[in-house]
Amino acid sequence: MPAGAGFAGGQPDSGSGEPDPEFYEPPNPLPAAAPGDILRARTSEAGAVRHTARAWQVMYRSTDALGRPNAVVGTVLVPRSVDPATAPIVAFAVGTQGPAFRCAPSEMLRIGALYEQPAVNDLLNAGYAVAVTDYEGYRPDPRTTYVTGRSEGHAVIDVVRAAQRLPGAGLSATAPVVFRGYSQGGGAALWAGQLHPAYAPELDLVGVVGGGVPADLVQVALPLDGRKGFGLLAYSLIGLDNAYPELDLEDYLTEAGRTAFDRMRREACTLELLVDYRGHRLADYTTSSPVLTPPWLARVRENQLGGEPIRVPVHQYHATGDDLVDFAQARALRDAYCRLGVPVDWRTYDVDHITAVHRGNAAALAFTADRVAGRPATSDC
Repeated sequence: MPAGAGFAGGQPDSGSGEPDPEFYEPPNPLPAAAPGDILRARTSEAGAVRHTARAWQVMYRSTDALGRPNAVVGTVLVPRSVDPATAPIVAFAVGTQGPAFRCAPSEMLRIGALYEQPAVNDLLNAGYAVAVTDYEGYRPDPRTTYVTGRSEGHAVIDVVRAAQRLPGAGLSATAPVVFRGYSQGGGAALWAGQLHPAYAPELDLVGVVGGGVPADLVQVALPLDGRKGFGLLAYSLIGLDNAYPELDLEDYLTEAGRTAFDRMRREACTLELLVDYRGHRLADYTTSSPVLTPPWLARVRENQLGGEPIRVPVHQYHATGDDLVDFAQARALRDAYCRLGVPVDWRTYDVDHITAVHRGNAAALAFTADRVAGRPATSDC
């Protein structure tokens, strides 16, 4: 923890119905710190697992998509039933929560409303410490960088470092580590896997799990316009615009678009994205499509997975009937990793995107157990 950082180990979260603005507001300027250093921390209720795990909320130093220091909030969960010094660590990258401040994953964990809680419970019950990043930008004036690979990958990696450095948690700096996620989280976990060798070679990464992965943002976006997933498309534009200042999304929006997108930033969580914006089109909100311009196309290309290998075994899975994240581009990612020599355990499920959130849990858990135990990995390449 850097000099001058405050560890509020005896100060639990507020217990109110809204996130605590003071805790989530990054210090300005950021103190000198290394990636993963804790800027502040406090004990947390973690409502769904309060009796089975100790929990902390942490703000830690990470790195944005442009390589600049930033501050990210996350949650560290340690099962009460294990010796933390010997516990493996799973960085659990959550799926889409939405752009509004109230949607922060750490807040969903605090109040027991995380829709992926069953997967987190399974990991805790199996004896893993679980580190969950909020990703960049959840604060009173939210500027989340949704689907921005390097920002999300750094946040996933650095929440593990923060967990290992957290006073009182007792986790080992040499613990075996697995990155795991689904949907947005699947992309974040695989980005963390690609970034790991250069960004955090000290971590003992033994495997990566990515389900429902949005690997190619163009191929994911095209089927969403005018469909049930339009809110995810719009949120992707907001996320990329927050990550890259030169994109200037505002310049492409009509007055109706500014009103709708501002409302989305203030109010929308996952449910609102899927319900309130279902069937809408970019043409309803823009003077011209930003995604067809050179600056946007260049940044989208930067955020395509599969250009670099992951140096550990990968468990990748996808729903064949996925109605939110195109199946073909995920299969293309699997093929790209195979060409790069990545051992990929590839699974498909004949369901839709949301059903696969839970359908893939058992195989993901088994893969994680095998990697932590050091068993030989199988590959479908």
